[in-house]
Amino acid sequence: MNTLVIGGGGFVGAYLIAELNAGGHRVHATKLPGEEIRGTCTIHDLDILQPEAVSALLEQLKPDWIFHLAAQSSVALSWKRPQLTVDVNVKGTLNLLEAVRRLAHQPRVLLIGSGEEYGPVHCCPVGEDTPLHPGNVYAATKACQGMLGEIYAKAYGMDLLCVRAFNHVGPGQAPMFVVSDFCRQTAAIELGQQEPVIRIGNLSAKRDFTDVRDVVRAYVLLAEKGIAGRVYNVGSGKAVEIRGILDLILAQSGAKIQAETDPAKLRPVDVPVVEADIRRLQEDTGWQRQIPLEQTIRDTLAYWRTELAK
Repeated sequence: MNTLVIGGGGFVGAYLIAELNAGGHRVHATKLPGEEIRGTCTIHDLDILQPEAVSALLEQLKPDWIFHLAAQSSVALSWKRPQLTVDVNVKGTLNLLEAVRRLAHQPRVLLIGSGEEYGPVHCCPVGEDTPLHPGNVYAATKACQGMLGEIYAKAYGMDLLCVRAFNHVGPGQAPMFVVSDFCRQTAAIELGQQEPVIRIGNLSAKRDFTDVRDVVRAYVLLAEKGIAGRVYNVGSGKAVEIRGILDLILAQSGAKIQAETDPAKLRPVDVPVVEADIRRLQEDTGWQRQIPLEQTIRDTLAYWRTELAK
């Protein structure tokens, strides 16, 4: 299978490339100039905001599968840089869809969206047919991406699936995301690089966390078995309070650490609870979560201890 990962230089990209390699795929991956890609694949520099370049690469590679990971994926950054978020997540996706539409050979395309698209929900777990009420700039762009995908799939018969991925975490994730942030701060405190105070945001929010290694397994299973035109939630199916995440991290550290609220880590709008209904994913692919949250935290702490000790 000739497979293209767009946005392979990001956190998820390395894990998806590894999963595809394990399955015997011929993997191509794109990155921005200056980025690095970890893993065995053929690497291509690509800016998805350049439509001619996107079309030229697809014509050259003629991929069977395309995983569209390229995104500005931080909610916090989307408040600070809304224009960038719209450009990458909406215009970049449109460039890809137009390039795929013009191909003689139609690949299967997975557009990776977000559980943030649902916004404030009154009933959990939230299913794929729940109306979308995005509550931040990032979520709005991902909802728009999914709408564009559904329109192109219906109008042009494209083999396309939309994924709404909930919080995925693991070793190597940037510290702008909460689990990685707490683990990095904890490792820094253990190494004497930071005072014994973890700076926190809203601890009462509940999120659906899944190990990134389980997430990429779900992506590959969806490419294999998912039904074209459908939307799929990818998550654990269980919401966990951020306070509980912090407690799990501190329990794995021997250091005495206090928590202190940092106003800079508070969002202008924060959804209280987000939890995925993953029955459609499980019924259509047989996917099951394999890595418990405790192991994810243990592995992420180990990653930061090694990184900060260098």
